Amino acid sequence: MTLRWRIVALVAAATCAAAAAVGVLVHHASRDRELSQARDGARTTLERAALGYARTGGVQGSGAVLDAPGLPGGLRRLVAKGHQGTEFATGPDGPAMWAARPADGQVLSVRVDMSTAMRNISALDTNIILAGLMTTAVVLPLGVLTAERMSRRLRLAAATARRIAAGDLDARISPAARPHDEIAEISGAVDSMAAALQERLLDEQRFTADVAHELRTPLMGLVTAAELLPPGEAAGYVRDRVRVLSTLVEELLEISRLDAGAEEADLSPCPLGPVLDEAIAGTGLSARLRTGTAEGTGQPDPAEDTGQRDATDRTGQRDSTDGTGPWHSADGPKVWTDPRRLTRIVANLVVNAHRHGREPVEVTVAADGRTVTVRDHGTGYPDDLLEKGPQRFRTGVRERGRGHGLGLTIAVGQAQVIGATLEFGNAPDGGAVATLRLPEEPERPELSDLPEPPEPGPIHG
Repeated sequence: MTLRWRIVALVAAATCAAAAAVGVLVHHASRDRELSQARDGARTTLERAALGYARTGGVQGSGAVLDAPGLPGGLRRLVAKGHQGTEFATGPDGPAMWAARPADGQVLSVRVDMSTAMRNISALDTNIILAGLMTTAVVLPLGVLTAERMSRRLRLAAATARRIAAGDLDARISPAARPHDEIAEISGAVDSMAAALQERLLDEQRFTADVAHELRTPLMGLVTAAELLPPGEAAGYVRDRVRVLSTLVEELLEISRLDAGAEEADLSPCPLGPVLDEAIAGTGLSARLRTGTAEGTGQPDPAEDTGQRDATDRTGQRDSTDGTGPWHSADGPKVWTDPRRLTRIVANLVVNAHRHGREPVEVTVAADGRTVTVRDHGTGYPDDLLEKGPQRFRTGVRERGRGHGLGLTIAVGQAQVIGATLEFGNAPDGGAVATLRLPEEPERPELSDLPEPPEPGPIHG
């Protein structure tokens, strides 16, 4: 049950309980008052009748009766002991208040009919019930509206918190200033937290960008100096380390641009096969390129085995193939994407598969022509990466190899730029699986849907 309906149920229960409590109190108070008045009246009448009986020996005209047949048994026994008293009883003649006392061995009694008083009390009870129902009917919609407003504000706060958790740091609740309003205080606290978090992340992004930018100038001099070293084992090691440092700085700059939202995709229809060929060739690593596969399985589709490209070189070099199939031509199936960024994504995934997994590395295109899967046969992605996604400067478990943890982060960022989704998982038989789903090409308006050009007007000289 949602909070709104809990509040509504609580309001309804409280209203009914209050109406019932008031009804019970009013009922008992009214009944006690009527009984008290009837008891006093019966006693007064009995005293007068007793005085008349003592003077005249009769009870005619006094309203009293000697040895009345309808006298309640309890009151009769009380009088037999020599006492006088009153009792309310309901008999065949209806409800009545009895008063009795001994009189020369007989029972002198007075009966006060209370049928009208009891009917009035029953009518009062009915009116109280109707008033309670009417009060509930009036209060309940007000409770529903109040609960709905509270629930809507809480849902807005929860939705904003989820947007912030998803990376939208500009999301704010912006609650109206309301004194002594707990929901407004919670909303303001969420906004303050989001602003503080955004400021910290922006500081980190600016720091990363500044560090990477400041390192570029001395790094270029270091690269030039390394190239001027005389040939030798030490010179080769220095060049390799300088190359790694240069790659790190370029990746940091790319991440800073992605974080700042400065990257914009140049989307256009382009053939997928040549783009994947170029991405694999650019890595200088071996990979099997498979086409016409069942989506999500990473296995070839038996119905479409054409265009399959298998790795023949296991030495860590690019596969040699002529790529003459129709799928690899420029006239093959096309996707709506930025080819430069798609090449970057696939290349990063292939490099990551070689660096942290084991061969063979497979690049598979699903039957829909828009889903690309990169798989290795190593130990798979660590659980932390599958749960939280790629984290910069974190490569996971030791079995996954070494690195800076930036390749997958850049791949995810570039995928977001081109409107694609990049998901990570592990194959049931072992190995890491990265699935890239490219967006569909937007529909283009047909010529018949385009507005007709206006007719040319007269030319005035």
